Amino acid sequence: MSKELISIIVPCYNEEEMLPIFYEEIDRISKIMDYVTFEYIFVNDGSKDHTLKKLKELSNKDYRVRYFSFSRNFGKEAALFAGLEHAKGDYVAVMDVDLQDPPELLPEMYRLIQDEEYDCIGTRRKDREGEPIIRSFFARKFYKLINRISDTEIVDGARDFRLMKRQMVDAILNLSEYNRFSKGIFSWVGFETKYLEFQNKERVAGQTTWSFWSLFRYSLDGIVAFSEIPLAMASIVGFFTFAVAIILAIFFGVRTLIFGNPTSGWTSMIVIILALGGIQLLSLGIIGKYLGKTFLETKKRPIYILKEYSGKELRNQKDEDKQR
Repeated sequence: MSKELISIIVPCYNEEEMLPIFYEEIDRISKIMDYVTFEYIFVNDGSKDHTLKKLKELSNKDYRVRYFSFSRNFGKEAALFAGLEHAKGDYVAVMDVDLQDPPELLPEMYRLIQDEEYDCIGTRRKDREGEPIIRSFFARKFYKLINRISDTEIVDGARDFRLMKRQMVDAILNLSEYNRFSKGIFSWVGFETKYLEFQNKERVAGQTTWSFWSLFRYSLDGIVAFSEIPLAMASIVGFFTFAVAIILAIFFGVRTLIFGNPTSGWTSMIVIILALGGIQLLSLGIIGKYLGKTFLETKKRPIYILKEYSGKELRNQKDEDKQR
């Protein structure tokens, strides 16, 4: 009886320092899990350092290592999608190269998905120890907000690190949208999921590429992708402002009839104009965000473009399409 295959998908962006460390650790786990076979799919997301060189060295060293290199930086979401597309495993795991996703959890994840018949074993951090206070505060608020305004539940502290059955992977691949938010997609497709908790871990080496601003933009993408509430809020705020204006008009009209028309200052007028102008611009900004995402979807651009994979260079994307 042949052993089951587990595909490990690892997005990489400027991770030349981490790659040898990660490979050594995941190789150690693979020797412990000798009852299954592994393939390692590294996706080079347009790195500027020697990440691709390190991947080629690992590929030459270990036949289980496959790499896919993008023509430029398309983002982690594109890298995850590319890995899922090329994974051959009966089970597919997604994890970060920085070892903040503990590979030692894989044996337990595999046991649970086998014995308890879950479709997916995800992971979540018990706490955010070691994170900057401001970043941790906004992260918690984001999860509270998106779970309040979206029908898709996103678990607070959940990582992308998870082990999935092939059926769930195929369902995710059917969602070929350009604007991707994997945490939401993993939840939206459904399937029985159990979360393992672990203590937060710091990056072992190298520097994170996720700044506060990039995380903020990513959170906005998640809200836009999985909730229409902001659009409704723009309408509600507009209606409320209109109602207040009608009430004030009646109030000032009655006051003028009773007490006459006192000299009006320009301060209150400026405040009202600025308030209304701000509300209008905010509403237009919300609508523009959704419209922009729709515009990108209608372009039907590819989620990523491959330049090279496992020692082969691609002349154009059609060559890759023919080989799929």
